[in-house]
Amino acid sequence: MSLIEERFARLATDNAPGQEVRQTGASGDVTLIGENIPGTPVDFSHGDVNTSAFAPTPGSLEEFVQGVHRGGQQAYTEYRGAAALRDEIASKLARFTGCPVSGSAELILTPGTQGALFLAVASTVVAGDKVAIVRPDYFANRKLVEFLGAEVVPVRLDYFDSGSQAGLNLDDLEAAFKQGATTFLFSNPNNPAGVVYSEAEILQIAKLANTYGVTVIVDQLYSRLLYSGTHYTHLRATEIDSDNVVTIMGPSKTESLSGYRLGVAFGASRLIDRMEKLQAIVSLRAPGYCQAVLRTWFNEPSGWMDERIAQHQAIRDDLLNVFSKSADLQVRSPQAGSYLFPRLPKLTIPLHHFVRALRVQAGVTVTPGTEFSPNSIDSIRLNFSQNHEAAVGAATRIVQLIERYRAA
Repeated sequence: MSLIEERFARLATDNAPGQEVRQTGASGDVTLIGENIPGTPVDFSHGDVNTSAFAPTPGSLEEFVQGVHRGGQQAYTEYRGAAALRDEIASKLARFTGCPVSGSAELILTPGTQGALFLAVASTVVAGDKVAIVRPDYFANRKLVEFLGAEVVPVRLDYFDSGSQAGLNLDDLEAAFKQGATTFLFSNPNNPAGVVYSEAEILQIAKLANTYGVTVIVDQLYSRLLYSGTHYTHLRATEIDSDNVVTIMGPSKTESLSGYRLGVAFGASRLIDRMEKLQAIVSLRAPGYCQAVLRTWFNEPSGWMDERIAQHQAIRDDLLNVFSKSADLQVRSPQAGSYLFPRLPKLTIPLHHFVRALRVQAGVTVTPGTEFSPNSIDSIRLNFSQNHEAAVGAATRIVQLIERYRAA
């Protein structure tokens, strides 16, 4: 295999969340046992943005249409996004995070948060670098770093039995920095486990980053979808060196605006400048007409966000109740976001065969835990931003299939 082929092989997108190749119906080498389990098909690999579940924020389509009517003025914005819109968003994010943001110098609009992640990583990492990455964490973090030819230095997240902590192993983190890691990349809330880093953990991350001069990229995509009793600390509002931190957010998940491909990165101006230069070559800009939809972000009707959080929390609680009935199935209750990351009991088939069996026999699509850590060979991730009734039915079928394949 050539070097370029090896590099692309590392991306391994066949099992990436939402990948349609897993919905073709091919059973592969899974041996079907008994009759298929009936029920409404549910795709837990990404959220349901249909009206039956969680429709996009009110006014989003109208803003898009107005953007279209503005024509070239909206279609061909600056590479980093329309100036007036960036100023508006910067004010919102400053209020949300508790730290000033310059719309002109410290913020860029990107094609989705995935685009922001690529630009941020590519603006800080070169071949041969060492990058500290949490395990488990968002699937693209590790793959992008490896694709760029850098070395991943893993940092454990012991998310079970960590009390009010997310479970970050701070000794691992400092060891990674001592080994020469120049960048630290993590999500908060954590994707896939849904845990939120405590204030103590965030403050220690900031302290260590300052001590070792490390650049930190933090993905805060779900930081608005916090469940009752959860306290959230924004990294950029600590005493971390502001020239070494980039925060990524966007309206794609909590607000169900995934289809508009909108992301926002804000932080160190030197890194935002690099990201703009790279975006100018890779994609030019965030979709021009779609940028207008960001005017609805943080401008939802009164009570809308509270209701959305309550709906997600109700689904979460019902799914946890279903899973609690399966012996030896472990799952920590997420503090934010829309993900569950159950650890399965010992089965008679490997994880990837079980994932395929779920789709074929039970009509349930999940993401294998190995997407988020090579060590998560006994876990699956569910995005429970779904129709409530259908999600509970699908979780029940997961438990049934676990019993079908449970090792003696």
